[in-house]
Amino acid sequence: MTAAARIAGTLIAVAVALFIAPALAAPPHPAQEPTPAPGPDRAAVTIDSGALAGAESEGVQSFKGVPFAAPPVGALRWRAPQPVAPWTGVRPATEYGHDCMQIPVPSDAAPAGTTPSEDCLVLNVWRPSVRKPGEKLPVMVWIPGGAYVNGGASPAVYDGSAMARQGIVFVSANYRLGRFGFFAHPALIAAQEGAIGNFAYMDQIEALRWVKRNAAALGGDPDRVTLAGQSAGGDSVMHLLTSPAAAGLFHRAVVMSGGGRFPLQGGVPLTGGDAQAPSAEQIGVAFAASTGITGTGPEALAALRAVPDDKVLGGINMLSLLNAPENPLTHTEGAIVDGNLVIASPGERLRARQAAPMPILIGTTSADLPAKLPPLVSPLSYFGSEAGRALKIYNPSGTLQNLPLIMTIGVDMAMHEPARFVARQMTASGAPAWLYRFDYVAGSLGASATGAAHATDVPYFLGTIAVRYGDAVTAKDRSTARLASGYLANFVKTGDPNGQGLPAWKKVDPSRSDLMMLTREGGAAMKADPLKARLDLVERAASAAASAAAAISDPKAARGPLKGTATFRERIALPPEAVLEVLLEDVSKHDAPAERIGRALIEGPGNPPISFEISYDPSRITPGHRYAVRARITVGDKTWFATDGGTQVLAGGSGSDVPLLLKRTGGFPGKAAGSEAKQP
Repeated sequence: MTAAARIAGTLIAVAVALFIAPALAAPPHPAQEPTPAPGPDRAAVTIDSGALAGAESEGVQSFKGVPFAAPPVGALRWRAPQPVAPWTGVRPATEYGHDCMQIPVPSDAAPAGTTPSEDCLVLNVWRPSVRKPGEKLPVMVWIPGGAYVNGGASPAVYDGSAMARQGIVFVSANYRLGRFGFFAHPALIAAQEGAIGNFAYMDQIEALRWVKRNAAALGGDPDRVTLAGQSAGGDSVMHLLTSPAAAGLFHRAVVMSGGGRFPLQGGVPLTGGDAQAPSAEQIGVAFAASTGITGTGPEALAALRAVPDDKVLGGINMLSLLNAPENPLTHTEGAIVDGNLVIASPGERLRARQAAPMPILIGTTSADLPAKLPPLVSPLSYFGSEAGRALKIYNPSGTLQNLPLIMTIGVDMAMHEPARFVARQMTASGAPAWLYRFDYVAGSLGASATGAAHATDVPYFLGTIAVRYGDAVTAKDRSTARLASGYLANFVKTGDPNGQGLPAWKKVDPSRSDLMMLTREGGAAMKADPLKARLDLVERAASAAASAAAAISDPKAARGPLKGTATFRERIALPPEAVLEVLLEDVSKHDAPAERIGRALIEGPGNPPISFEISYDPSRITPGHRYAVRARITVGDKTWFATDGGTQVLAGGSGSDVPLLLKRTGGFPGKAAGSEAKQP
């Protein structure tokens, strides 16, 4: 396993131990048997597909395992969500439905959720038992996290009772995971059955449509819907916020540790690509081949849909993502740029003012997850010409070791700076934004914790700390939960987190660094961001690299040469016969190969970082098109290294300092040298 994998593995293991473990197991879909008439402990409602009988407890009515789309099985595997078949009589809604297909991550407690199944497109609803006649309550739709391969709506830490007691209709929804949720293949494209690729996001959108149709019946307001999510759920919120496919379906957004500049995972194009940076379609072909399926016609599609669900799952979960990359890839891991639902990265859409203008509450935990990493050989080289300044800011004493330095920069790159970026971009578009950082650590975890780990803010915001910590909950835990859930409830109700009895939370002002700190001491206070100097560095590096895709809109500004550096994830000495090839390409057309605009070829490039320069004709730059730089190192007829994460898309303009990060490919013949390199 590479150093990158070990680092990510450590942090993900912490997240698993702290967050997923408390989820309670629940049974599969209940049998559809006659249900007694509603009584003191029961609840009833009729939605567009039929009558439901739920449960009532402590002032809250709940309806669980409610289908919002037909089971995506058989001929409906890898189809956009289809309508639910109406039922007659009263459907029981007291038990959670299946979680979507996944391999639960082992933990010290019971594994999260229910029995996994492809028949999983269900949601859960909580509402106050007592409602005024004709009252329209605000609605909150929760999208769970889990790296797009784990998780679901059934864990008890997502129970919506606490939010319902604050006057909110709370909805949590499943969506397809892994290859079931993100998949493409030539046979699917040829079948012309509708949208393909981002089935997970299609499920989320269908759940939002269900809410729009049924909110009134549940006592909710279809015109006051907040979409909220954490980790992959937060990343999902960012993609839907910037997608025309979700327009009008929600009116406020909450993003918790969801990045915002680039997809936290995935980001490959639907079609095109090559062996070094394959498209989703090519990845699908590789998966089909791994099951013995060839061809691109109806027979191949039928065969793919007949593959047993455990074979489609293929051993993928959060921990398996830490293994060395497959060769060839058979899983996209996340968002597919299809030109329809996902047009570009969230950051690119935000900069182009193509996000829905709405109030947003966004933030991170203080010891969040480094979902992106700088070069492992020399992490400060990520900052280009500012590496010396970065050394003084990140490691002023010179005592910080390489591993914690990489993790610290990674968290800033993936979480802290993107959250600030999103808040400022939304503010610039005229929408109010509130930024937070959660630093509180549960009393039962002791004083040794260095900060609040990824996902540990969730039970405080949702008011489920008793589920997470049980008898170990302290008075300070409860007071912190009252603050966090109070802010969230106010935001869902009014689009503003402020309210009576809560410390004032100011909107984001791009000219200042203030944010709301939920402090280690258990309070809440507006403070100047102590990480400002670090995040300013990351912001400049991210803008220079255009790590979030951005359009080159002014051909007159696009003049060569384009300059940059190529570095590796690992320390490696290249042989003299190595060749570095760097391409500048137009990647605007999703149904055609990329068009080469410029190329640099360096023979015997030496060891990284390797400087390159691409000359090109500015007249070939078209307004509104998307351009990409990618690179590979070849030795003989073998590709040893290629651009990490696929295509790197430029912000454009002359003099761009474009850092490219290359990773080992299947053509690499042996071990790389150790990755513990000295800082520059």
